[in-house]
Amino acid sequence: MKTTWKPHEKHGDLSTKDRDKLPDSVYAFPGKRKEPLTDASHVRNAVARFDQVQGVSDEEREQAFANIKAAAKHYGVDVVEDDWHQLGKRPHTNNPTK
Repeated sequence: MKTTWKPHEKHGDLSTKDRDKLPDSVYAFPGKRKEPLTDASHVRNAVARFDQVQGVSDEEREQAFANIKAAAKHYGVDVVEDDWHQLGKRPHTNNPTK
């Protein structure tokens, strides 16, 4: 799947006010504006919380995973999973959350 994610370096502390100013293209789930991917920490957080995102379809999860992989590559974060189904509550990899 083609990614929609694009880097956006000026993001502040991502307070609600700051998040409202971010373009859709920085979110893992751009249509829902969920899981901003503005730095390495946010990418790791999106991986760790992927299965907790509610109200999204499998197609949106597929898109989000592609966006997470693109952001991870940009910020130098290792994501060893090659399919979004590998993320979840069950143990999957030793991906650190910090």
